Parts: sequence; structure tokens; C-alpha cells
Amino acid sequence: MRFDEAQILAAIAGFAWVLLRSAAMFVSMPLFIGHTVPMPVRVMLATGVAFAVLPNLPPMPEVELFSLPGLFVSVQQCLIGAAMGFVLHMVFAAIVFGGQSVAYSMGLGFASLVDPLTGVQVPAIAQVYQLLGTLLFLSMDGHLVMIRLLADSFQAVPVGFEGLGRDALWELSLWTGKLMAAGLLLSLPMVAALLLINLGFGVASRAAPQLNIFSVGFPVSLLLGLVLMRLTLPDVLALFAGFLDEGYRLIGHLLG
Repeated sequence: MRFDEAQILAAIAGFAWVLLRSAAMFVSMPLFIGHTVPMPVRVMLATGVAFAVLPNLPPMPEVELFSLPGLFVSVQQCLIGAAMGFVLHMVFAAIVFGGQSVAYSMGLGFASLVDPLTGVQVPAIAQVYQLLGTLLFLSMDGHLVMIRLLADSFQAVPVGFEGLGRDALWELSLWTGKLMAAGLLLSLPMVAALLLINLGFGVASRAAPQLNIFSVGFPVSLLLGLVLMRLTLPDVLALFAGFLDEGYRLIGHLLG
């Protein structure tokens, strides 16, 4: 078997474009960003997935990799992969936002931890919600679903000059606002209950000004908040699972 230079360069270009889309998705997924997963592990995962899906792909465009059209195709593959991971990242951001709202209502806003995914400080309650959401995501084989969506994306949007259009990017931007509302929905029952408790303490402080509300109200709010977290946790995880399903459907819709 003999291969000329043009065939070798075409094979390298096809694998490079598949690898770019796969690597962009793994870099933007919430489970693989930050310092939780080393960079060599992410590179090996992206390379392994690229090798696995490469034999079943449609024909690649006859474009040189190191050229201006090849650069445009490479950028399109990075945008497609990053958009897939960004949708999943926003789903996890919704549950973190809900946990922050609950923590501030309980008076635990000062109890912050460094989030290993983003590198910023978030309340401890938000970190607990995020860890539970991550375990639920893995138990539902969400990582395998994302790899399946990545493999199907090469059939829906083949490697070429066509990628995410203006309508898809606009829908993706609208999705961010929707998930902020989803995070508020996750925390609304607990926030409302804790608000009523704080109103009750406010009435008690007006009726008995000599009562030290801070020393009495903070432990009670904290204890009731933990009890409410335990009671509402199944519903919160069920809502998070529903948001994951909506994220998968949005990815499929963006990819046609």
C-alpha cells in the first residue's frame, strides 16, 4: 500500500477536525473543566472518542488543514463542541445558583468554599447541591449520553463550512436566561419558607425588643433550613434531572 502526500494530509486534516470538536466539548463540560481532571486525561479522552467515531463519519471536505478555509472549518468544529459542553455547563450553573439562593436565605452565605470546577468561592450549600447533581448525572449515564450526542453530531452537522448559525447562537443565548429562572425555581420553596420564618422573627422582635433576635433566630433558621433541605432534596434532584433532559433536547435541536 502506498500513500502520497495529499492522502496523508487529508487523513491528518480529517482526524484533526474530529479531534477539535471532541476536545472542545470535553474542555467545556462541567465534569472536565478546572483542576478536577488533569489535562493529559482530557486529551486522552478526546483522542479516544475521535478515534472511535472516525470510521463512521461522512466524507471530509477537500480542504487543506493549514489554509484559510481550513482555519474556518477548524473554528466551526470548536464552536460546535464548545456549544454542546456549554449547554450542560449552564444546567449545572442553575443548580449552583439555586444553592446560593438557599444559602443566603439560611444565613450561610459567609460559609464559602472554592469550587474546583470554576475556581471561585461559592456557598457550601451550593457545593452540596452541585456534588449531588454530579452524582445524579453520572448515575444516569449522562457522560455516555454526551458522547453519543457528539457521535451523532457528525451525522447531523458534518465537518465542513456549515456549523452553528445565527439562529442557533441566539437560541443558545436565550437558554442562559431560562436556566437562571430554573435555578430560582429550584430554590423557591425553601426561600419562601425561610422568608416566612424571618418575618415571624421580625414580628417577635417588635413584640419583645429585649429579645436578642440574632442569637435566637440564626440557629433556628439554620436548623429549619437543614430540615427543609432534607425534605425538598428529592424534588430538587427530580427538577435537575428534568433540566438535564431539556439540555439534551436543546443540543439535538441545535444540531438539527
